[in-house]
Amino acid sequence: MSKPRFLADENIPRTVIVTLKERGYDVVSVWELSPGMTDEEVVELAIKERRIIITFDKDFGRIALSNPGITGVILLRIPPLDPSYIAERILSTLERIKDAYNKLIIIRKKTVKIVALR
Repeated sequence: MSKPRFLADENIPRTVIVTLKERGYDVVSVWELSPGMTDEEVVELAIKERRIIITFDKDFGRIALSNPGITGVILLRIPPLDPSYIAERILSTLERIKDAYNKLIIIRKKTVKIVALR
């Protein structure tokens, strides 16, 4: 199975994006494409390009649960202090999940919660 494709929200540190790319993930960033995109525009782009949104924004958790077309969301609920730690948490979580699509994946410091979206 091929690796999931990601859309990094504006609040994702550049180091996290670079680390994911170095590990072979296809990641595009909102701040590279179009800074200031609305949540709706981010969701539309993610659906159109079949990308999973990576974000610290809790609104995307709600959007994921109410929008049946969404490709998936990784919601980070850890302090955005150390980009290397954030990248490692994402990578270690992805290693344990067979298919990250169509899921709301909530990553906390000590736990990971996975909610199937459909």
